[in-house]
Amino acid sequence: MDPGDEVIIPEPFYANYNGFAVTSGAIVKPIISKIDNGFALPPIEEFEKAITPKTKAIMICNPNNPTGYLYSKEELETLAEIVKKHDLFLFSDEVYREFAYDNNQVYSVMHLKGIEQNVVLLDSVSKRYSACGARIGMFVTKNKEVYSTAMKLAQARLSPPTFGQIFSEAAIDTPKEYFDAVLKEYVARRNVVVESINKMPGCFCPNPKGAFYAVARLPIDNSDRFCQWLLEDFNYNMETVMLAPATGFYSAKGKGVDEVRISYCLNVNDLKAAMKCLEEALKVYPGRK
Repeated sequence: MDPGDEVIIPEPFYANYNGFAVTSGAIVKPIISKIDNGFALPPIEEFEKAITPKTKAIMICNPNNPTGYLYSKEELETLAEIVKKHDLFLFSDEVYREFAYDNNQVYSVMHLKGIEQNVVLLDSVSKRYSACGARIGMFVTKNKEVYSTAMKLAQARLSPPTFGQIFSEAAIDTPKEYFDAVLKEYVARRNVVVESINKMPGCFCPNPKGAFYAVARLPIDNSDRFCQWLLEDFNYNMETVMLAPATGFYSAKGKGVDEVRISYCLNVNDLKAAMKCLEEALKVYPGRK
């Protein structure tokens, strides 16, 4: 991509997308998804409004970080229509594709028909094998020109760490039974978080279908202020809870001020304690609405 080229991304989105875009000179054009419908794909009309001659790609994360939303086959086919109509690329971050719940299936963009040369899938071992420090990423595309260009850049840089490469090759042989157990555990963790928050007065949390994150709307004046207050000024039985302000996952100013992202990577008992702590915090927070 050239400096000034545009990438359309439904937001909230993984914060580093914005940083990487700025570093490369690209411009992120956000399309707002809404908590009230669980952060479903925005209407196709919103994408059409955002597309200009400088638009080169649409970027999604599926299942999504930070919302946990899982795009359906029908939603992805809608994106494929836009991509084909305007000759755009579709970048899909599918690092959480093993984490899909309630009998839902992840439909990969690699299976979309008619845009085979316009699709780039991004992947990593970090989430699948709980190996964030391995720093082994990858991409998949049928577009030989994209692949050739990427290889030139890759060969001009240092390789990933040797240990990470050895670990990643071995991890591929992880049996399915491992992921079955992981999914069962994550469903239990998710349910603790979502059910607990939705019982709290003035709170709302959609039920994530994938990944291990949830975004909740809380009766607070400012999520940055609230999260800082939790760490600096509040405790319940000498404990507190650390949340991520959702403002960091939006590029549009003023969005996410009453939303927080929760990662449910803790065990069930710790999550129950965390939700109780959050409930008590909301009772006494000075900026409660």
